[in-house]
Amino acid sequence: MKESLRLSLSQKLQQRLSPLQMRFVRMLEMTGPEVEEEVRRELDDNPALEIADRSDSETPEDDFHESAEEMQLADYKDDDEIPAYRLEARNSSRDDVYYEPVAVAGENSLGEWLMNQLRETDINDTELLAAGYIIGNLDDNGYLTRTLPQILDDLAINAGLELTMEQLGAVADRIRALDPAGVCAYDLRDCLSLQLKRLEPTPSRKLALEIVDYYFDLFSLRHYDRLGAALGIDRDSLREAIDVIRSLNPKPGGIIGDSEADVRSRHIIPDFNVEVDGDSITLTLLNNIPDLTIEKSFSADAESFSVASTAASRKDAMAFVSRKREDATDFIDLLRLRQQTLYNVMAAIVRLQRDFFVSEDETRLRPMILKDVSRETGYDLSVISRATAGKYVSTPVGIYPLKFFFNERVGGDDEETSSREILAVIREIIEGEDPLHPFSDDALMKELNDRGYEIARRTVSKYRERLGLPVARLRKGI
Repeated sequence: MKESLRLSLSQKLQQRLSPLQMRFVRMLEMTGPEVEEEVRRELDDNPALEIADRSDSETPEDDFHESAEEMQLADYKDDDEIPAYRLEARNSSRDDVYYEPVAVAGENSLGEWLMNQLRETDINDTELLAAGYIIGNLDDNGYLTRTLPQILDDLAINAGLELTMEQLGAVADRIRALDPAGVCAYDLRDCLSLQLKRLEPTPSRKLALEIVDYYFDLFSLRHYDRLGAALGIDRDSLREAIDVIRSLNPKPGGIIGDSEADVRSRHIIPDFNVEVDGDSITLTLLNNIPDLTIEKSFSADAESFSVASTAASRKDAMAFVSRKREDATDFIDLLRLRQQTLYNVMAAIVRLQRDFFVSEDETRLRPMILKDVSRETGYDLSVISRATAGKYVSTPVGIYPLKFFFNERVGGDDEETSSREILAVIREIIEGEDPLHPFSDDALMKELNDRGYEIARRTVSKYRERLGLPVARLRKGI
């Protein structure tokens, strides 16, 4: 048996991002509030970093904005000594807008809402424990995610509670009788049926309940002719019954916990603002990021250390100062580079989509992809993708995500028809169609071709699905 040693030489080309580049990429992906939090964290962690203040020579003598009320509050030693009436008084005109503080935490979840209703009934402890398991298996819309036999096994194994299926079913029925109507349903048909049974008995409600309980497949597939024939009713009676069904809520659990405070606290913070004055467009980068600078003691040279200190301690101190100063300098440079990159990318988008910003007409959006912005700015495609992800721009008529402005060309590279324009035309055609005879995808393609848009039927289907519109059979009315 022979053994041999072999020595080989290979060459490999690799590209790796430096830690500084990795940090810039991460910072570029952050939204405005996330960057502000990053700045606050860096100010706390790095003593060499501080917020730049204007010097006395740069501050005008008349630059004094402290109000009389603020001067009076400054006379107190601390906030605890300030009388309550001074903090609560509304010393303003009655025409001024006064913003009430919003307390978000205070609404019950769906589970808490249902359990509170059960506690107000004559339910015993055993049934309440079983009800808790059932409610714990409801999703946010109020539907059961597991079957009663599975929940029965959970009670026996985890809680040591032996119940019969009849007993558990009785507890489930008590939950199904709670508000909101339709909660604890097994599926959509069951949810609609529960809500219909709570409505005032009318001929239309009775017919709607019969449709949901016995002809739900025909209703869901919109086979209205077959449905009317099976029920033996005319078109007007069928239309009234279907209107009753459409008035129901398919997601009853979603209305719990959606308080006014929740709605008021949900908002989008735009990263840019675009103002249009005639043909003039002004772009502003919005943020609350302060100007940062190096703290004075960290910019001093090594001779500033005490002569009495030992050489070793002076060396450690110098190393610490140097390291923190370099970290602070890198952070300031990265922050400045991020802001400049974001501004340049948005400025390129504004130039490319100028017609839209001036007219605010969605059909005026021109075809634009990442490569077009890269050609304008010189940045890599990955940089542009990260710079636009999760960012928003405020315009005179609304707030748009930056991804909204990207849309592919329909046809060849020289075609100036954008997908947004095609989507708007398809929506317009479908909104104006005859509900009794909706357009099929082939008919939509022919209609678009007549209007000068040469696209294939499969492209029409793709755009229709992007609009969230069903096929013609499911759009058919009665």
